[in-house]
Amino acid sequence: MERENAEINPLAESYGRYIERIDGALSDELALYSESEFIGPLKYSLEGGKRIRPVILVLAAECVGSVDENTLAASCAVEFLHMESIIHDDIIDNETVRRQKDPFHIKYGYNTSILTGDFVLGLILAICSRLDNSRVTKDLATTAMRMSEGEMIEGMLEASEDVTFDDYLKVIEYKTATAFEVAARTGAIMGGGSEQQIEALTEYGLNIGIAYQIRDDLLDWKNEDKLFNLLIKRSSDPRHVFDRMEELLKKYSQKAEAGLRKIPDHPAKDGLENLIRLTSFKM
Repeated sequence: MERENAEINPLAESYGRYIERIDGALSDELALYSESEFIGPLKYSLEGGKRIRPVILVLAAECVGSVDENTLAASCAVEFLHMESIIHDDIIDNETVRRQKDPFHIKYGYNTSILTGDFVLGLILAICSRLDNSRVTKDLATTAMRMSEGEMIEGMLEASEDVTFDDYLKVIEYKTATAFEVAARTGAIMGGGSEQQIEALTEYGLNIGIAYQIRDDLLDWKNEDKLFNLLIKRSSDPRHVFDRMEELLKKYSQKAEAGLRKIPDHPAKDGLENLIRLTSFKM
């Protein structure tokens, strides 16, 4: 699969071989629908993604076992779920740029955007039917629902402009972190991990997801459309907000590290630890 923005992917250098396998699996999935009217829009939407969620899934599987074709297919399901959420989020947020190009709804229009999102959910169901793992299917379904719930809660908070740190954390847990969580959890399940290992990697995924979003919001704090911006507006001293955010970032990064400490040493575990460094930030 061609990826126009691969040169700016911060994961490419360290995780290139994983990304290559994941992109190959994504191409194989799309090839099943080469005659579909959606094939062009699907390829466009996948271009330029960092693939951090499927990378986490594959690394988690390696930590506790091995990676096979079904594991790679599961990684595609996680990336498709992320892709679908981006398409709809960009409409809701009226985004004008995504990955240095037109967001999906500007490129293809609103009708095609909505229909493509529906088609992608069908892709995910098709993958789940092949995996024949009810646990993974349930987790992916729950994640899709929680992501939608997070988007709904965020919209209500933005309309009321009454937001607390607890509200903020709930939204980013539902909208963002839950996809990281299901990636790590699915990888542990597909890799044949023990229940203790599955829960440890689930803990890692949730907490790195929260830290990842906090860092993203700190980098983009001037964006008026960010929920984080409402916290700044409501504060008598914005410095207190930034201090609190840095504390939270450190807290959830450390919690992600704590989850990994329950996993035996392995090169793939080192890869997961290195991803935590992507959440580092200093004002």
